[in-house]
Amino acid sequence: MAEKKNILTYEGLKKLEDELQDLKVNQRREIAQKIKEAREQGDLSENAEYDAAKDEQRDIEARIEQIEKILKNAEVVLDEEIDLDKISIGCLVRVLDVEYDEEEEYKLVGSSEASSLQNKISNESPFGQALIGAKVGDIVEVEAPAGVIKYKVLSIHRAN
Repeated sequence: MAEKKNILTYEGLKKLEDELQDLKVNQRREIAQKIKEAREQGDLSENAEYDAAKDEQRDIEARIEQIEKILKNAEVVLDEEIDLDKISIGCLVRVLDVEYDEEEEYKLVGSSEASSLQNKISNESPFGQALIGAKVGDIVEVEAPAGVIKYKVLSIHRAN
């Protein structure tokens, strides 16, 4: 079975590459030093610092593996290739919540970049799926636990 493509914006790709570099170069070195210092304290069977450092090392290696897997199957959406006639990944979209008459702005990104705190929504989320392909003036309906929410597409821009 072919692995799923990880759709990334150029910004998301750069961020993952920088994180991977930091993990491999800086954090690996730091955790090796912590493990060395904890070993020097003697008995490893009751050494909390050693156990904590080994746990942190495991987490770092797992994150490195996760990022490498994402990057291996990455498909990058370049800003200059974004069609602003309809919503696609990489677009910055301004919508109007029809019921509450509130404007909101979101960036549509691949699932590995999604962050609700930064208003980055995944193309795989119900909202993202409803937005893909919509044009300015369209009303999109999103199935939510509270019922169907309607949004009117106000504008589509490049994110940068």
